[in-house]
Amino acid sequence: MHIHILGICGTFMGGIAAIARDSGHKVTGCDAAVYPPMSTQLRNLGIDLIEGYDPSQIGLSPDLFVIGNVVSRGNPLMEAILDRNLPYVSGPQWLAENILWKKWVIGVAGTHGKTTTTSMLAWILEHAGLDPGFLIGGVAQNFGASARISDSPFFVIEADEYDTAFFDKRSKFVHYHPKTAILNNLEFDHADIFPDLAAIETQFHHLVRTIPSNGLIVANAAESSLKRVFERGCWTPVEWFGSKEGWQAEANDRGAEIFFRSKSEGMLEWDLLGEHNRSNALAAIAAARHCGVPPGVSIEALSGFVSVKRRMELRGVSSGVSVYDDFAHHPTAIETTIAGLRERVGKARIIAVLEPRSNTMKMGVMKDALAASLSGSDRVFCHSGGLGWDVHAALAPLEEKAVVISDLDDLVRAIASEAKPGDQILVMSNGSFGGIHERLLEALGHSDSSQSR
Repeated sequence: MHIHILGICGTFMGGIAAIARDSGHKVTGCDAAVYPPMSTQLRNLGIDLIEGYDPSQIGLSPDLFVIGNVVSRGNPLMEAILDRNLPYVSGPQWLAENILWKKWVIGVAGTHGKTTTTSMLAWILEHAGLDPGFLIGGVAQNFGASARISDSPFFVIEADEYDTAFFDKRSKFVHYHPKTAILNNLEFDHADIFPDLAAIETQFHHLVRTIPSNGLIVANAAESSLKRVFERGCWTPVEWFGSKEGWQAEANDRGAEIFFRSKSEGMLEWDLLGEHNRSNALAAIAAARHCGVPPGVSIEALSGFVSVKRRMELRGVSSGVSVYDDFAHHPTAIETTIAGLRERVGKARIIAVLEPRSNTMKMGVMKDALAASLSGSDRVFCHSGGLGWDVHAALAPLEEKAVVISDLDDLVRAIASEAKPGDQILVMSNGSFGGIHERLLEALGHSDSSQSR
């Protein structure tokens, strides 16, 4: 079958393209901007990419068009597909009907931690010799890829609550029908499609309705929102993490000791930062146990886990200053990311650099929580370009600690001029942030050279 994918360069749709290609289908695709790393990964697979959505692509005559949720009414190619009554389907539905229906699906859902937890779980199953398929919303460094198909009965998928397509407003994860589901957390996000937290809870309730009674739900005991979801109906056993009745992690100098129902399962020795990653690990270990992997094997696997790209990724050190890249863009994620770095660096100065870029952030929905989420850093630089709300007012509680700059060049110069050896620069954005990481490393080097003359 020949499928043509609209919006192919997104991580999810690019993963579907790779899986479809490896399953024997002819795959082509298009996007508004054909860009790396996904464009490189896809071209290496022999997938032809087209820039833009010109209606002439109808002439490729594919058997099916697979539509990403970046595509909306008014898109010229989509309008041509509709006018000609050509066959089309969403990415999640195609995946469910062609791949997932015959698999033991392990879905990882939640506002935060999905990508990291999915990567952990896939790595545990790989280490245990189960050769899982997976689709992850980022590049898993243990695999060097975001997606793969295999002959294994197990398939691990990042189960996103964002809507499926312009013609299917259900959350993506409703299509996946997991047998094992992780519900990491549940907070308000995606204000562009959800009016409030209750609307997201309803989508999670729909997900819970699809999980069989011989399955397992692994859930965060600290989340009252998840408990409200279960109160609306739950037909599946639940194991809690962050609870003495379920899974716990006690941090120590070596990493963390893992407990299940107060019984020690072993010592996890790793260098990942923060309480949030310990919670991610507990969820992955619990889900793997349901798939037949003993906790000791999971703990051994995680000792060799390499975090996903753009999750506290050290991009370089210049003039004694470390520059990190992190995907954090929700206030809760920002706060836990800073806290995790603080665990590692102690009293060293943390310079937080934030780009409020997500649709929710651009709308200003989370602005009142922003200052508190950044308070654990020693200095804050915020890029205000393209925002329609008053960033200065939002960060006013931080007083002189915060600097707001709208021009990216000016932002880079201001940070580089202030940074000194030993500082930890933590860049947080869910986009490329104009390549600020490389620009900072270069500017820091030049700053050091000019000071030494």
